[in-house]
This record gives sequence, structure tokens and C-alpha cells, in this order.
Amino acid sequence: MPADGRRRAAEARGRQAERRAALWLRLKGYSILASRVKLPVGEIDLIARKGRLIAFVEVKARSRQEVALASVSVQSWHRIARAAEAWMGQRPKFSDFGWRYDLIVLAPGKLPGHLKDAWRPGLA
Repeated sequence: MPADGRRRAAEARGRQAERRAALWLRLKGYSILASRVKLPVGEIDLIARKGRLIAFVEVKARSRQEVALASVSVQSWHRIARAAEAWMGQRPKFSDFGWRYDLIVLAPGKLPGHLKDAWRPGLA
């Protein structure tokens, strides 16, 4: 398959994984505020709200959950954090909400894994 086709296939898999993750979050009582957010400083797969908490969610689909867990680099978390700060800065109505960085991992034959507070700025 040409690189072009591989890229499109990967994009389609990513979109499907994000839809599955969003459904999983909704089932857990979250509202999805945004998906596939692209800002000049970074990207966020999903932004979800539950009560007075905003979760910036990275979604990873891999052959095994352990592989998905290990697939988000510290540099990726920093880009997500920059995007989250920009997104929150544009929405003063959420200024008194708490927020965190979550990870949802998807693997064939397994329920999605939701790691709340998977990363914190300044820890790594």
C-alpha cells in the first residue's frame, strides 16, 4: 500500500478509536465537549466534562493495552498540555473547573481502559 493509503487507513482507525472512546466516556457519565481539537500549539483527541471537571483525553488503540499505555511520550503530553491551556484560556466559563489529563487505551477484545489523571505537568 502506498504511504498515502497507509496514512488514510491510520487516520480512519484513529477516528474510529476516538468514536469508541467518546461512547465509553458517555456511558460513564461524561459529556463530550469537543473532539479532534487542533490548535497551533497542539492537538487534543477528546475534551470531556463530568460535573465541574474537564478531562483532556488522549486516545490510543494498539494490539495490546500495554502497548497503548506506553505509546504516549512525555513530549506528546506536553503538546496536549499546551493545547489544553490554550483551549481553557479561550473559555472563561470553565475558569473555576478542575481539569486533568486522561488516557483511554483500546485493544481488540478488551473493554476500553480509562486512566484518569494519567499525566501531570511537572512530574515528567
